[in-house]
Amino acid sequence: MARIDAFLKLGTQQGCSDVHLAVGVPPMLRMHGDLLPIKFRELRAAELDGYISEILTRSQNEHFAKGNDLDFSYVSGEGGRFRVNVYRKDTGIGATFRSIPSEVPTLEKLALPPIVTKLCDFHQGMVLVTGSTGTGKSTTLAAMIDHLNQTRRLNIISLEDPIEFVHASKQSQVIQRELGTHIPSFAEGVRAAMREDPDVILVGELRDADTISMAMTAAETGHLVLGTLHTTSAVKTIDRVIDALPVQEREQTKSFLAQSLLAVVTQVLVKTPEGHGRRAICELLMMTKAIAKLIQTEQTHQIPSQLQMGRDLGMQLLDQALLAAIAARTVDPDDAYTYAVEKRAFQKYVTDTTMLSKLDNLAPAPPVPPTNSAD
Repeated sequence: MARIDAFLKLGTQQGCSDVHLAVGVPPMLRMHGDLLPIKFRELRAAELDGYISEILTRSQNEHFAKGNDLDFSYVSGEGGRFRVNVYRKDTGIGATFRSIPSEVPTLEKLALPPIVTKLCDFHQGMVLVTGSTGTGKSTTLAAMIDHLNQTRRLNIISLEDPIEFVHASKQSQVIQRELGTHIPSFAEGVRAAMREDPDVILVGELRDADTISMAMTAAETGHLVLGTLHTTSAVKTIDRVIDALPVQEREQTKSFLAQSLLAVVTQVLVKTPEGHGRRAICELLMMTKAIAKLIQTEQTHQIPSQLQMGRDLGMQLLDQALLAAIAARTVDPDDAYTYAVEKRAFQKYVTDTTMLSKLDNLAPAPPVPPTNSAD
């Protein structure tokens, strides 16, 4: 058993989401969103080098020795599975281990809005699950793949970096391919997948123009494409896709989004009232004729008003979802306040009033109205 497994076992027993190891500080656990040190000495450079080298393959060691970061999955001797990133910093190396549950969570267990389940009924188009790092995008997509796997007879091809949840084929065939191990890039993975008779293609991250372009082609040619972006709202997601492609393809991209984008699910993880867990809260965009027109006429700044009025279609702004969760007492109002866009409506729910002045000081100052000058 590798020595590093002792830290990973401790983290798993404590129910943490991540284990952080870095030179110069003790090991740390991410517990319900907070980073907490464990009772251990500060890690020395040679010590951590030894821990990490024990779990790397020869090719990974050679790759890391050239100054590259590493992303891979690791199965601990204690049975836990982790997504790993190993990197270098000013004082030495560091590593982050993201714990991956042994069982794929269901959409019901994640308590996601019912419309997310209905998105799995589509046969063609693109669904984007977005949010910043660590907001559960991969977990949501894994739950969607599991739902498809259990309810439909499909060929599902999942392109990941690295493979996280492992799916056993049930009603569907699930093929999981890993970046760097089975495919050289996401774009090449999508290109290859289109020759493998897919019904559903999951793209772990739409990280560059080539990948976005290939994913768009797949969605337009009769496949259901699921993908992620590191964007924090529906509007920012649409703008990111448009801006990622060359200027000469701008009109084509807007047309694709208007016709083939099915939905954008943007999520954050908010602490539960007792502070012993976190819950996914989602902003939801469902494509409509009105939103399609706003995209084509480059008026995406008006999309939030469509989300606000689209509750009957399953749409909601993040703030609407947060307020509903506060009313249902499923999230901590103080933590919800930190994620709110328009914070004024949340102030009356905050119990730690010191947060109000802290976050208000960080807010941008309102614009100064122009004055008339007699030049």
